[in-house]
Amino acid sequence: MDTIYRGDLSTQAGRRNAWLDALFVDHAVLRLGWTNFATVAPGALYRSNHPVPFQLARFTRKAGLRTVINLRGQCRNGSDALSRDAASRLGLDFFDMALDSRGAPQRDRILRLAEIYRTMNRPALIHCKSGADRAGIAAALFILVEGGTVAEARRQLSLRFGHIRQSNTGILDAFLDAYEKDGEGRKAFLDWVAQDYDEQALRARFSSWSFARFVNDRLLARE
Repeated sequence: MDTIYRGDLSTQAGRRNAWLDALFVDHAVLRLGWTNFATVAPGALYRSNHPVPFQLARFTRKAGLRTVINLRGQCRNGSDALSRDAASRLGLDFFDMALDSRGAPQRDRILRLAEIYRTMNRPALIHCKSGADRAGIAAALFILVEGGTVAEARRQLSLRFGHIRQSNTGILDAFLDAYEKDGEGRKAFLDWVAQDYDEQALRARFSSWSFARFVNDRLLARE
């Protein structure tokens, strides 16, 4: 991943370097006025794009956050360093739970995220970079794990959040479609994931629109 961050927040120069990297290399300057913050389940789970420290502090005051779940994984850039530091200063638990926005959801990661949801201190914030795709599927998974329907979960993957179903990120919608068709009403979601879900078959039958991929990958430059 592109970064100019030098790995040091202990000095003023190092912190300035982290901010420059976050704002201009990781595009946080575009997220300053639009956080994509939304409620998934009141008092339990919220979602957003990658917050800068003052945004995370505001979300914590607003929602009473106790946990942050980073869906980007350890990307070791300025945004990552600043958000970990801010979470520590705010007394928030912090989990790395990397998800893929363009691949079939992986069984082991779904089950690990479900365990985080089960044991975490609530309420929590999930975030990726833009708050569109990985945050969307993570929010959808929460709803299903908590016993909600696919119809309810599907609302978390919508154009309102910047998710484009017709692009290669539509494989996330196809995952929900697969559970709705093969398991909903007959088998609990996590049992279906553990016993019946076929990642390879989902990849093999999924297709997307080339123009939508161009918009998502080139124009919007999504991760």
